[in-house]
Amino acid sequence: MSELRELYQTVILDHNNSPRNFGNVENATGRAAGHNPLCGDQIEVSVRVVDGVVKDLRFEGSGCAISTASASIMTQAVKDKPLENAFALFERFHQLVTTSSEQAIDSEALGKLAVFGGVREFPVRVKCATLPWHTLKNALEGTSDVAKTE
Repeated sequence: MSELRELYQTVILDHNNSPRNFGNVENATGRAAGHNPLCGDQIEVSVRVVDGVVKDLRFEGSGCAISTASASIMTQAVKDKPLENAFALFERFHQLVTTSSEQAIDSEALGKLAVFGGVREFPVRVKCATLPWHTLKNALEGTSDVAKTE
């Protein structure tokens, strides 16, 4: 087993078993729901943005290990970042999990999120990994639509 695959499994299991920032943001400035009808993952993301910076970010819901871990790591990666950085990270993450597995991963720019590079080898799991991110984007944009991965 490669080092990246071992790291992937370790990080996914850790964040699934002990999700960071699980809960609801009081005084949220944005809130959105997400649902993956293929596997039943459901998530709600709440955010508090102050002066263009994501000051607090939390998620609630239930889902598979990849969805939960993605939401947990996402909250850590985006918290205390300016909105433009949060949207840029959304784009980088989405590109990571949807591009060819032959494309190199910029692990420095992605940090812990780089472990999700393995997801692109399993297209059905991409939807699990991206659901929290689409839900976050809706919360930041004030969209009332339920984020879906279909």
